[in-house]
Formats: sequence, structure tokens, C-alpha cells
Amino acid sequence: MIIDVHTHLNNYHEETVLPLQVSLDRLLGVMEENKVDYSLILTSYKVNEHRPSVKQVVEATRDIPSLGTVAGISYLNYKEKDLREMADYLRSGEIKAFKLYPGYEPFYPYDKRLQVIYELAIEFDIPVMFHSGDTYTPKGKIRFSHPLHIDDVAVDFPELKIVICHVGNPWIRDCMEVVYKNKNVYADVSGLVLGDFSDKFERYMKEQLEEMILYAGDPQYLLYGTDWPISTMKSYLNFMKQLDLSDDKKELIYWKNAAKLFKIDVSKLSNSPAVKEQPKKAE
Repeated sequence: MIIDVHTHLNNYHEETVLPLQVSLDRLLGVMEENKVDYSLILTSYKVNEHRPSVKQVVEATRDIPSLGTVAGISYLNYKEKDLREMADYLRSGEIKAFKLYPGYEPFYPYDKRLQVIYELAIEFDIPVMFHSGDTYTPKGKIRFSHPLHIDDVAVDFPELKIVICHVGNPWIRDCMEVVYKNKNVYADVSGLVLGDFSDKFERYMKEQLEEMILYAGDPQYLLYGTDWPISTMKSYLNFMKQLDLSDDKKELIYWKNAAKLFKIDVSKLSNSPAVKEQPKKAE
């Protein structure tokens, strides 16, 4: 089984406007091609003709059991009514997590303005995902997206489940320490490359991730994600095969950690042989 915790329906080539259904069909097609059983779709911190809203994504994917929605929240622009709408989706289980974008927007994760979001996430027992590390656009301000800032949030909100996206790349060692120190912090491996891995960069990132696992222990905190369509699923799966890890540890990364953290009902994913294992984990 494979769960990709980090995909988008955003149109990053903005010469033409792509209808939401076109982007959705492309995602489902590439998932089928690469035998990916489930994907989380992360909405953006902004909404426009190239970036669908939380409501649009929830409604478009409502009847597709292989997809879930992560609600992107704008630090600069969120309003109380936005949170009320999200609370309705949280009650129905249609939002699996929140996503914040420090670096793309100028704020630190420990900003007091975000306390209400963290408390809402704790109330509904969902993770908060943070952009961390380099930004896709050169207009990003990366002093805000250093993974060390997330340590403050982890300490101040010990009941909050946190995901550091992109393993904080290029500050992977700092991400290691935040994950190792705080038992409520996870990291995904998405967005390490634009497009496909080159052989040289693949070897470099392989060493980085293996060092992280050696330092932080068994990878019960690590999540598989690609950042599709920025990164390709095929290249990412080839990269994962290169990691010098046992099959059981790879299985944690591929799907088991994500299924538990995001409360994904894998029994609905009938094509996966891993469904047979699920009754053993009723606890």
C-alpha cells in the first residue's frame, strides 16, 4: 500500500486556466499509473483561478475514497467564518489536517494569532502541517520557514500533532532534532526535487534521509509524500526503493504512519493487500 500525504491540484503553469476536474483527473490517472492507493490534496494559502478553495476540493472529492483534503489556511487572511466552515468539514471527517505556509507568508509558526487554529486541531485530533525549508517561489522569505521555529509550537502545544513538510530541506539536520526531541512531531519527505531526481541528487538525499533515521530512530515519524505535480510520483517511488531500510520500516513510511496519523480508513481501499492486516490493529 502507498499513501501520498502531499499532493496539490494547483496549476503551477499559469499560462492557461485548468478546470478543477482536469487537475483531479490528472491526479487520479497518475495515482493509478503508479499504484498509489490514497492521496491527500493540500489546498493553498490563497484562492484564485489556479488554486481551488477548501470547499471546492472537498466537494469535488467527497465521493472518491482514495482522496482526502488538507485545508490550507492563510495566516494573513483567515477569518472566523473560515474556521466555522472548516469546523463543519472537520465534524464530517472531510478535512484530514490543516496546512500553514510560513515562508510563503511572513509569519513564524509560534505566532499567537495561530493559537485558535492549533486549539481547533487539538479539539478534532487532526495534524497541522507546516511548509518548511526552501520555497517554490524566490519571493518566499525563508527565515520564517526554518524547522527550528516549529519546536516552540511542539513544546507549547504538546497535544498538537505536527508535520514538518519537506523534512525542512535544506535544514534536514535541524528537522532531525525537532522530530527526535518532540514525540508529537512528524515529517514528510515531499518536495525534495522539482520534476525527477537526478542520479547525483538522489544519492545525496538518500544519505540525508538515512542519516536522519539513524539519528531519530525507527521511522515512526516519517511520512511518504511527493508534492505532485511539482515532483513526479514515478521518480519518487524509485527514490524510495533506493533507501537502505528493511521492508517493515519502508512500510511504516509508505502508509502505516500516515493511516494512523490522518485516520485514513484503509478498509475502503479494497485494491490493497494491506487491508488484510487491518483487523490486527483494532487497538
